[in-house]
Amino acid sequence: MATLESYGREIHSIFQLLGDKENDITLSMSWALAKCPEFLKAVVIAVSGFTPAVEDTTIMNQRYDAATGITDIEVTDHKNFHIIFEAKRGWLLPGADQLTRYSIRDDFTKTAYTHKHIVSLSECTQAYAKSHLPFQNVNGIPVSHLSYQEVYQMAQASHAASNHEQKHLLREFCEYLRGLMTMQKLDSNMVYVVALGTQCPDRCSISWIDIVKNHNKYFCPVGGNGWPKEPPNYIAFRYYGQLQSIHHIEGYTVTRNMHDEIPEMPDEVWDGDCYVYKLGPAIIPGKTVKTGKIFRNGRVWAMLDTLLTCDTISEARDMTQARLG
Repeated sequence: MATLESYGREIHSIFQLLGDKENDITLSMSWALAKCPEFLKAVVIAVSGFTPAVEDTTIMNQRYDAATGITDIEVTDHKNFHIIFEAKRGWLLPGADQLTRYSIRDDFTKTAYTHKHIVSLSECTQAYAKSHLPFQNVNGIPVSHLSYQEVYQMAQASHAASNHEQKHLLREFCEYLRGLMTMQKLDSNMVYVVALGTQCPDRCSISWIDIVKNHNKYFCPVGGNGWPKEPPNYIAFRYYGQLQSIHHIEGYTVTRNMHDEIPEMPDEVWDGDCYVYKLGPAIIPGKTVKTGKIFRNGRVWAMLDTLLTCDTISEARDMTQARLG
């Protein structure tokens, strides 16, 4: 079988051709719900406890209302249940204003459904969503959460009872979801280069360097002050005046308590969210790559190949910027 590539990335699922923006995610899930009855039933039961009659169910994508905006996905049988899904990329959740607007849509207020629900969809775990969603209930409507991992598990569990065509579609949808569960730009060779200190974080018993070496982890704020809003594909560490290692980011979590991920960190809840990156094996430069002209704690972006061929990190940064124009 021939290999399909799009924008330099190998394509394994037709859903990947749609993209991974929020509208693409909702369109993909809407199609899977409409074409795979067992998957549809699994999702509705998980949210509401109600078993839908598939032939009576309608899935609506990007439905506009002048007063309350556009919903991502609505699933209803127009009689017993109505569910609004709001999808986000990465570890994001809908805000109070958005949930409130959805709760007062005419469909919810004018129809006596037994089961009404608003559901957030994102990479967030249940524990994270429980503490960060602004409501558990808004205007009498339950607000809950499904992670992409849970949706993935439902799609897999629905496979056995589905017909051949549906099984094929579910496999492709699961392949697509696996990509969403990292939300990294897997076709990017950009590396985020950060400085590691020899000192220890506040009230931590090991140094920044040892956190990377001993735990294969690194943590940083989620956006703000120049930190990435989304996890990069690669991260590199510099200390002792030179580039030390480059790592692929194999996965990540978002937390406000570093102790959950790094035992030597204090057991306390911080004000802001942090990414905790799980690091892949170290790529060690084949030659000495000095820091060059970079501020002491400066963080820079550079293409992977430039870091492995240039004499300094600042030279790699400058060459990357020149390529990008």
